[in-house]
Amino acid sequence: MAPAEATTSFSHVHMYVDSLKATEEYEKLGAKLNALAKAVGPPGAGHQYDVVAGRKAWLALEAEHGNPCTGATDPESFSPAGQDVVEQLLIGMGWRVVGTYESSILRSLALESPDAAGVKIVVSAHPQKRICDLAEADGAADEKFDHFSSSHLARFSCAHNGRMGMAVLGFGVKAGDCEEIHAKYLELHPKLVVPGGVRSFPCGTKILEVFAYYKGEKSVSDADLGTMIRFVEYPNAGAPVLPGVQPVKAEFCGVGTPAYNDHWVSNVISRAGFVETLEETLGFAPKVDFNAGVVAAGEAQIESTVTGNSPGLVFSDEDVALKDQSQVYLPTNNALSEVGHVNIFLKEVGQGVQHIAARVEDLVRTIQRANDYRLMTGAGFSFLMIPKTYYGYFSPKHFARDTGIHEALAEQVLEELKKAGIADERNCVRLDATAEEVKLVLPQGVPATAVEHVLRARYRNLYNLLKEHVSEETYLAMVRNNILVDIQGEDLLMQIFTAKVMSRAVDDEAPFFEFIQRVCSQKGSEVKIKPGCGGFGIRNFLTLFLSIEVSKAATAQSEALAKGDSKEAVLQSKMVDAFTAQLDESNPILTGISDAMTAEGLALERNDEAEVARWAAEKAKGNELLQQVSLKYKNIMKELREKAAKP
Repeated sequence: MAPAEATTSFSHVHMYVDSLKATEEYEKLGAKLNALAKAVGPPGAGHQYDVVAGRKAWLALEAEHGNPCTGATDPESFSPAGQDVVEQLLIGMGWRVVGTYESSILRSLALESPDAAGVKIVVSAHPQKRICDLAEADGAADEKFDHFSSSHLARFSCAHNGRMGMAVLGFGVKAGDCEEIHAKYLELHPKLVVPGGVRSFPCGTKILEVFAYYKGEKSVSDADLGTMIRFVEYPNAGAPVLPGVQPVKAEFCGVGTPAYNDHWVSNVISRAGFVETLEETLGFAPKVDFNAGVVAAGEAQIESTVTGNSPGLVFSDEDVALKDQSQVYLPTNNALSEVGHVNIFLKEVGQGVQHIAARVEDLVRTIQRANDYRLMTGAGFSFLMIPKTYYGYFSPKHFARDTGIHEALAEQVLEELKKAGIADERNCVRLDATAEEVKLVLPQGVPATAVEHVLRARYRNLYNLLKEHVSEETYLAMVRNNILVDIQGEDLLMQIFTAKVMSRAVDDEAPFFEFIQRVCSQKGSEVKIKPGCGGFGIRNFLTLFLSIEVSKAATAQSEALAKGDSKEAVLQSKMVDAFTAQLDESNPILTGISDAMTAEGLALERNDEAEVARWAAEKAKGNELLQQVSLKYKNIMKELREKAAKP
């Protein structure tokens, strides 16, 4: 029998990287960042900092603080590739190093957000060699603390083509569970058991490690010797994240972001096999399935299942719901096509963790700060590019309907907006457009009240979801910072994805981070907040994969232009347009599917079988429409590639 589900909780993620600087270097960077926070003060309107003044302040701090890590980088030349992930977390999120472990065979750092009860990340590196230069013979064992043996870096390197990555998913369990889970794996999945069994340490902590995935089908194939799952029994709440970690006094700058684990995502060969293994050993169960019709970007198609435990939690306090770490969600993807991000990830990196997602209280503030700090310091995080049409654009048809004018006059309005540089070639209105300049170009016969509709076009799609519940300032901040928005029922989910981290080159596949905010509806006399309110972004799931492809195509276009390859540049430009068009066409269908899923869930709670069947049929109809859109753009992409291949 599986261990009690509610005992499994998020603990930490262990990353393996090419190199780490000395702890003192990161402490110096933290001190410089704290000084910058004092120098620039609180942000202004829209959570924005004066980045020009902030850049000057950062450079002025060099006299006292020097340039720890890569603090002297020019913001204009920033690239997400080749970055130090510890530095990125310190600058981008305001987290700090809180613990260290140093030996002759491994250097490790423990990081936390400003709330020690939230996200914990351990980062390890070999003292002399990069991951890609390690062979199994280079690894050495640590007799006291096996989790800090360099042999694990060598093993991971061999299994992941020498790439850096998120190597271990760590879960906290209650006393006695390590032995019980070990017995389950020995009985049902002995190939996944890591030699050594349950290890006990003088501090009272116990650890069990197993391999996360099979190389192929469950039980039939051998274990994939890359990513591991680590179960930890902690003797008390104040125990170090891992035995051997020595505490480091951390000074937070006061503007960093407390963050809490929400879900961890894997790319695998056998999605069903991984989900079933977790069900058989931990009692996890599938929560949501995203089929191929929902998750298709051009020719790239995947399937995904969200699995997790079922602790039966219901909260009455938003703050408690934000910080709870006992609800575990593990989305899992597999590729259905030979192209696209997941397929390339599996080929380049191997099976592994695609990204980890953390909840924050205020996503707009968090991401605006991260973007501004990158512009001030030249380091930190950048984020996935989202087509501006996702947020809204000027539609003559909608404008005519909203203002009561003829559509021909609305077309004339668009022409004038483009002539004045207020709207671009994709009909997107400039974010900094003012009411005054819009008034000046409106043709005769257009009412003055039309100005607000022109300006609303900048975020019209978001407005259709959120109406007046969000201020214009917040809407613009969402667009400016590439934040995705989704609604399920009356719950709101905001998401954003970083560019790849731990990549040596821009073209390398690598994991990334996701940051989210869940705004849970509390209508009714009884306040009930369920974990995972707002779902997993069914609209945004497709947007994520389309945006990955858009970003890759845009990068390829820039590289082609730099090389003078006009043919390739034209191809990549057309691909960007096609991916963007697929997103625009899919959005209303995804909204319908999301609404049907919400209604189906409510009907299930009422045990209303007729309504369940009705909304299940609506959901299926939406999936069928999406599959048609998917096939359409798959053929468009194929045709583009075939034409480009012709001499």
